Amino acid sequence: MISKQNIREFHRSLHGWFRKKGRGLPWRRTRDPYAVLVSEFMLQQTTVAAVIPFYERWMKRFPDIVSLACSDEEQVLKLWEGLGYYSRARNLLRAAREIAARHGGTVPGDPDLLRGLPGIGSYTASAIAAFAFDHPVAVLDANIIRVVARVFDFRKLVADAKGKRFIERSARSLLPEKGGRLHSSALMELGATVCKSGNPDCLSCPVRRFCQAVAPEKIPLKARRKAMIHERDLRVFACAKGQVYLAPSNGPRWKGLWVLPPAPREGKILLEFPHIVTRHRIRMEISRARPRAGWKSFDPAHLPPMPTPHRRALELLLA
Repeated sequence: MISKQNIREFHRSLHGWFRKKGRGLPWRRTRDPYAVLVSEFMLQQTTVAAVIPFYERWMKRFPDIVSLACSDEEQVLKLWEGLGYYSRARNLLRAAREIAARHGGTVPGDPDLLRGLPGIGSYTASAIAAFAFDHPVAVLDANIIRVVARVFDFRKLVADAKGKRFIERSARSLLPEKGGRLHSSALMELGATVCKSGNPDCLSCPVRRFCQAVAPEKIPLKARRKAMIHERDLRVFACAKGQVYLAPSNGPRWKGLWVLPPAPREGKILLEFPHIVTRHRIRMEISRARPRAGWKSFDPAHLPPMPTPHRRALELLLA
């Protein structure tokens, strides 16, 4: 472990670097707990670059807990459209309604209370506590885990029970007595821009003199990726009198969204549309069909919330 004196030097070097080099991301320019809550939901499994335009549109449409809590699910899913992992949007709506009902419309700062809200686990609760309330708590996203593993030259799996305990204990040993927002933001930024996956830019690292890694490019050690699952997805394109016909998704993959209707049987394929959802490599095969009972017609210019693969496939078919 690093001595107390070196920890103070570590903080000075890391925090000073972040003040000069940290990116001015929109959620870093506010301390509004609601804005931080929204950003953390959006950033789950999604890159910063992809999130920024969605976050900015969202905050204009739903600027506070009350405006979100009073909206309906279809409005929320429509605004989320294209960001993927739609359960996050539904959980965010549910969390807003619970905050409005149980916490007077104020996002709680206690991680235990945060973990009691829909869609908020240990990581998200810690992130909100640090970034919105400045609590000095360990925030362990992939970037920070990588930095901590390299600083302490941890060459074992970081995802098993022993690895998680070591990383959490080590991350806590680096915490300042106060200023969790600055500290966690700086560690996260370091992992995202300098101590990157693969070959890190060690010469630019502000804390390289504290790093114990001998071969940082090999750290952290991760479990072997699981094999992709290949699927066929038979769908139909139904169009009449300038209207397109869609069906509500039965879930669980795209619950609450509208999709191209499932094909009752195989037909002549109009379009093949391959796409990937997590570990599933899906080949959507679309044939033509007549409208059927249970499907709903929509003007192509005013479509309901749809998952991106189905929307893009429909755009190609209409073109």
